[in-house]
Amino acid sequence: MLLEIIDGTEGGGLVVIKDSVNCPGRRLLKSCVNAALRRKESVHVLGFDVSEEELRAGLDGEAAKSLVFHNGYTDPLCWTGMGTGQLTALHFSAQEIRAQISQSRGPEPVTLAVDSLSWVLRHNPTASVCQSLQELRRDGLLKRILVLLHSDLHQHGMVDSVCHLASTVVTVVPFSGLGGVVGEAAPQGIAMTTQHIKSGKVLQEEECFTVGQDLSVQVYGRPSQPGLTEPEPEDSQADPASNLTFNLRLSEHERQAKDNLALPFAFSQEKKSALLRPRAGGGQILYEPDAADDFDQEDPDDDLDV
Repeated sequence: MLLEIIDGTEGGGLVVIKDSVNCPGRRLLKSCVNAALRRKESVHVLGFDVSEEELRAGLDGEAAKSLVFHNGYTDPLCWTGMGTGQLTALHFSAQEIRAQISQSRGPEPVTLAVDSLSWVLRHNPTASVCQSLQELRRDGLLKRILVLLHSDLHQHGMVDSVCHLASTVVTVVPFSGLGGVVGEAAPQGIAMTTQHIKSGKVLQEEECFTVGQDLSVQVYGRPSQPGLTEPEPEDSQADPASNLTFNLRLSEHERQAKDNLALPFAFSQEKKSALLRPRAGGGQILYEPDAADDFDQEDPDDDLDV
């Protein structure tokens, strides 16, 4: 699932990458940006955490020429009062972002990356930020929104509000290295992905990954628990009654007695034959009409007419 997100085949929408100081997720964000650039998509980056030089480091040289960096790193709070139209964390709105993108965009939809949303959340109301993201998400101007969020800098409620809007949430955590990865060497981290598809179904997956120097991502597979090896596939189905404190199995003698027991509410073939067999001198219904009876053979129900 992680490779689908990087390749842009997960369906678009809002993708939130949650990281922490123990496991930074910027290289994973840059991998998504680099893959979009190689697909010749129009990519715009709202940069607050790092400079443009640091962000471009490691990107594909030829493809990175088309990347548009909106500088919110130099003066994110507008302390120097540099010219109007400069991107700041204090003016994070859908209208402002549209204006920034429209200055240098082509006819194709844009992939927008925010590095990072934590700067914006620390200086704006959470409701306002979520409303702007929702407007951008529904805007036909943007193909996909990639957001890096430092979850350890905010309260859980703020993080949950942002993730509630996302179609895909990737939480990166450090790899402990205790259990190892089944059949592979130790990776850099574990990506826990939750994806909401349009049908309402929720997909979840955990994958171990490594980001190379060229920002290519290698997925190793699922993490294993410490001290445990991968179980061998079983030919037979597991017995649910194997570890109970009481016995649910029957002995051969008990099974034979159960099969021979005649239940009082069940009609056996012998009972049916006995009930349906005609008996000599059985009961009969004898009726002799009296004088008061008015029976018309042609219309036996004439007494029911009103």
